[in-house]
Amino acid sequence: MDPSVGECPCRHYGGYRLLADHPAKPAAAEELSCLRVVGSAGRLAQTGISSRRYRGLTRVAPSPNPTLVDKRLSHLRIFMADDVFYWLGLSLTPGVGSVLIKRLLDRFKTPESVFRAPLKELLRIEGLGEKVAGEIRKGPLEKKVKKELSLLGEVGGKIVTLTDDDYPKRLKDIYDPPALLYLRGELRREDELAVAIVGSRRTSPYGRWITEKIGEDLARHGIAVVSGMARGIDAMAHKGALQGGGRTIAVLGCGVDVIYPSENRTLFYQIVEQGAILSEFPMASPPEGGHFPRRNRIISGLSIGVVIVQASAKSGSLITAGYALEQGREVFAVPGNVGAEGSRGTNQLIKEGAKLVESSEDILEEILPQWSREGEAAQKAETPVSGLTEEEKILYGLLGETPLHIDAIIRESRWDPGKVSSLLLNLELKGLISQWPGKCFTKRM
Repeated sequence: MDPSVGECPCRHYGGYRLLADHPAKPAAAEELSCLRVVGSAGRLAQTGISSRRYRGLTRVAPSPNPTLVDKRLSHLRIFMADDVFYWLGLSLTPGVGSVLIKRLLDRFKTPESVFRAPLKELLRIEGLGEKVAGEIRKGPLEKKVKKELSLLGEVGGKIVTLTDDDYPKRLKDIYDPPALLYLRGELRREDELAVAIVGSRRTSPYGRWITEKIGEDLARHGIAVVSGMARGIDAMAHKGALQGGGRTIAVLGCGVDVIYPSENRTLFYQIVEQGAILSEFPMASPPEGGHFPRRNRIISGLSIGVVIVQASAKSGSLITAGYALEQGREVFAVPGNVGAEGSRGTNQLIKEGAKLVESSEDILEEILPQWSREGEAAQKAETPVSGLTEEEKILYGLLGETPLHIDAIIRESRWDPGKVSSLLLNLELKGLISQWPGKCFTKRM
């Protein structure tokens, strides 16, 4: 038996895993299904085995030198989940950033193809010089990739690449989306309906109160809250969402295995359980000053709109507002005391056209119509009630062309107000009903 194969403790090693494909001997296949490659990628290369990824499919990897491969290995498919080896290898290549990766992928389609590209082809890419091209031609930094995977595995994290279905759709559409995201927790489809709340680290009792209240109210309406998990406004935004029983996403300016600030340790693990921790920075990366502006574009990129609370004239949260405008997102601001240093940034945003926010209602009335329009554009041709739960069907049946007040809907359904509000929001997001001023609802005709 090949010494590079051993018993599998049901874990990946270096991104590789073996799947049994033994058509003649089911027992042998069962035995082989618990094998893994424990050798290096170099040893695999010696055998001639290479990996290819197809969405939902794998293919048998042919070996041009079968004498180096154990016979049992010839009945195995070898694959690397999401081509993580090449994605990580490209992202860890010196001098290669998110914009350059996007240009390389536009030309060569996959990270593996980038590493296989001739030097003269690489040099045709805008912004890629001979030094960086030379680094790419050296191939993936195997030791660094394996270390990343090991550290990520220790904290139960995963890699989400730009071509994965789990990659946030809104973020993918910005000018310079991260090629990959380190993830702890879980990303869900409903996280596409998200609002960011950011602001100063130095806050007043009022700032903390209004942030927590807005975060909680948005969460109760099924809206995910995105922030940067910094002390102050960011932390209160996350806490509010958690208290509202909703989801929250923290975007870090360090590795996902670094808890910063340390005072947010409990909050960090709550978010892992009830949302997601994201970063584009490698494992163990410290919270350096230059990381935070890059992080801010992800915060706004994940969101429909960005709410700024208590920002001074030079606050970093104004960078997030700038990214939001560039990305076509809505910008909201909570007004502060006139003349107070901590309010100059937010008050200036309002002067420049940001929507003034006094409560979550100001945000909801702006983003829900936009979300509904997007839902309409993506809606498939199907009967109006297909795909609805029984409770949604009942509530939908109560509505007609004449506006019906929410209190009347609650009386008719005999359900509690919270449940009715949640069901109405679901129906509105699915493009089946319309909300009118005064909390009245109709079927959308």
